[in-house]
Parts: sequence; C-alpha cells; structure tokens
Amino acid sequence: MPVCSPFRQRLRAALLGLALLASLGPAHAAGWTVLLADDAPGHAEFARELRVAQPSAELLRLPAGAVPEPAEAEDERTAANAGVRTRSLRPAAMPERLTVAVGAAAARAALDRGGSEPLLLAMLSRLDYEGLRPLPALRMPGRRIGVLLREPSFADQLALIDAVLPGRRRLGLVATAESEPMLRELQRAAAGGEWSLQVEQAPDALSLAGALRAVLPRCEALLVLPDAIGSSQAATLAVLHAGASAGVPVFGSNEGIVRSGALAAAVSTPALLARQAQAMGRRLAAAGGVTPMPVVESASPAVARVNPNVARSLGLVLPTEQSLTERLAGQR
Repeated sequence: MPVCSPFRQRLRAALLGLALLASLGPAHAAGWTVLLADDAPGHAEFARELRVAQPSAELLRLPAGAVPEPAEAEDERTAANAGVRTRSLRPAAMPERLTVAVGAAAARAALDRGGSEPLLLAMLSRLDYEGLRPLPALRMPGRRIGVLLREPSFADQLALIDAVLPGRRRLGLVATAESEPMLRELQRAAAGGEWSLQVEQAPDALSLAGALRAVLPRCEALLVLPDAIGSSQAATLAVLHAGASAGVPVFGSNEGIVRSGALAAAVSTPALLARQAQAMGRRLAAAGGVTPMPVVESASPAVARVNPNVARSLGLVLPTEQSLTERLAGQR
C-alpha cells in the first residue's frame, strides 16, 4: 500500500478540515459550536469553562497538520473528572445556534468558511483583531458577528494606574505602526482625566532603545500596549529593564508581564472571559436585527495583578489585589 507524502497528508487534512467546517451549519444548527484551532492552554481552559457554563456546546478541533475531529470524547472525560456530566446537563429545549471561534486561527477559519449563523470571535488580542479587521467577511451583510477581546479596556488600565499611583498623570508609552488604533482608544479613555500621554514612536526593533531613552525622563509611569512590543518577549523585557533602571513603574495588560517585572496590570482570566462570552453569545444569537460592523467588547470585569517585589524596590506600599479589583469594578 503506497505511503502518502507529507504534502499529500497536509492536503488531505486541509480538505477534511474544510469539509468539517462546511458541515457545521446544518449539523449544528440546533446549538453552540466551539471551534479550536490551536493548543494554547488559555484557549483550552476557556473552551472548558464555556462548556461548563453552556453545556449544550459541542467542541470541535482543527489541529494544524492533523485530521480535524470532534473532541467530544476527550472533553466528556475531562468534564466527568471535574464532576460535570456534559451530556446529561443539556437542556431538552433546542438551544440557540452560534459558533464560538477561540483564538485568532479559529477566528480566521470561521470567517473564511462564511455562513450566516451568528459568530463570536473570542480570546482575541487587540493585535489579532486589527489583523482581522480588513477581511470583508467580518462585515458580511446579514450576519451578526461579535468580537471578545482578551484584554480589559484602557479605561480599566488607567483606573488601575490611578489607584496604584494616585495623582501621577504623566504616562509614557512607545508606539509602533500597528498600535495606532490602540493609541487612539487610549487617548479617548484618557480624555477628561487630566492624563498627559507622552508618546514616542519605534518604527522597528532597533528604534526601541532610543524611544525609551526619549520618553522615560518625561513620564511618571510607563504603559506597555498589547501591540508588537507587548507581544514580543524580548521587546517587553527591554521595556521592563529600562523602566527599572530609571525607577519608573511599568504597567501592562497580562499576568506574564507582571511576573516578569511590571508593577501591575489589569487582566482577565479564561474563566471570566468564558462567562462574558456566554452572555455575549446569547445576545448575538437572540438579536432580531443585524449591525453593519462587529460588536466589540473588551474583557470585563478586570482583575488587578501586582508584583510586590517590584513595589518594594520602588518604595511603594500598594493596596491588595482584591481591593484594587474592587476599585476597578466600582469605577464602572
């Protein structure tokens, strides 16, 4: 029996993947479909939490280079081990029809597939969303599409900085070409709050050090945007090192940057995002009309994370994470 070449195997997997996606419409018209296209731990945890919250959901995987297949058996075992029997919890009534694509790869696959059923693109970074925005499928007439970002809003980020460093309003940041939409969003969030944004541009990696040298003397805190700098470990570490050398606190939007040396961050978790996705998905599925543009939501509620070692090195006494989190919730 002839052995298939690696190319033929990849082609067969791709064709089967397209066939599986094409089958989602009629076969899953009666409920939610959660689509995974990678093995990121955060995406897997989000999918598990969403299926606990929405037991009718069916999980489908599209692993790269492998034959895509329903992940029902694996997740049934996981649910059973956690004391949750997925099938027995499914309601007798026919649930709403919705596809939830988890992460950028699944989002692109779902958009490429087309269709008219409501679609929720979840666990996207702001950079992921900016990469998808030019796609015509994201603005398809007659289709309800929602986008759930994994980062909290910039209003939450500013509220955290204000709670940690009250009265300090000179906020520095280094922007790239990709971060222009984020910068505009930050400027809107800062309007009316007496914030002074000190912005330096870094068109490439070689410009980062110079931009940091220019901005650090002018700011009381430094914010790392979730852009090309914030998504690069090397660039993020360069910002953290420069901030520590200058004695300037650094803030971010994920837990990793806090562990690496930032003072604090307003973040979300897969469990919180799953609950928000459930509420957002139900609104999309039940909506009677359509919107010309996707409905976009930032992660909410935000959770505060702080690095006590960095706080001590800066001579700061910070409130607890719980009290900061409560303050973020109270500012809404």
